[in-house]
Amino acid sequence: MKLHYSYWLIPVAALMLAACETDEVPEPETDEPGMVDQAEEQPNPQDEWWDRLQALCGNAYAGEMVQYDEEADEGWLDVDVIMHVRECSESEIRIPLHVGDNRSRTWILTRSDDSITLKHDHRYPDGSAEALHMYGGTTDDFGSAYRQEFPVGEFSQDLFHEEGIPDSAENTWYMEVHPGERFTYGLSRFNREFQGDFDLSDPVEEPPAPWVVTPEE
Repeated sequence: MKLHYSYWLIPVAALMLAACETDEVPEPETDEPGMVDQAEEQPNPQDEWWDRLQALCGNAYAGEMVQYDEEADEGWLDVDVIMHVRECSESEIRIPLHVGDNRSRTWILTRSDDSITLKHDHRYPDGSAEALHMYGGTTDDFGSAYRQEFPVGEFSQDLFHEEGIPDSAENTWYMEVHPGERFTYGLSRFNREFQGDFDLSDPVEEPPAPWVVTPEE
């Protein structure tokens, strides 16, 4: 006697149903493996920028003004302008800026876990501080590996108002590091643009020490 094929399908279907009931279907993953770790491994642009600036330590570079006001910035024109990346540590970089024979200026950069602060140290030849001294700002984002911006801070805003230059309370300073090419320093506000570019391809002779700088201040 021949069995109809449908009789064979019944036990097969029963076995398949039982397998479905006993086998557990794995729950889908909510996060793709490695996504968080990969994000955490992304480099911090401020770290890269800081490392590029640190790599210049000990060298001096000549610069020229590329944006300026002829009247306000007359003292910067037709003179040698040299930046000297003179002192570096893990958390601080000091860069004296020589404008002709004037050795009053030093840029002080301080690194924290999530920001970089720029201060302008201004002194007289005897080392005493000028009225406009230690002004600057702190980054409010991570910027890029090439450029960091420093919006004016509250202390500096108050200082500028006290000294009768309220427009400067709108300053944003910026620094760019393009290895082997140029370093840029500048400031920008609604009525002012100032920028100097320094040639990183050709270090120059180290200038004399800046007028006395006291690290504790």
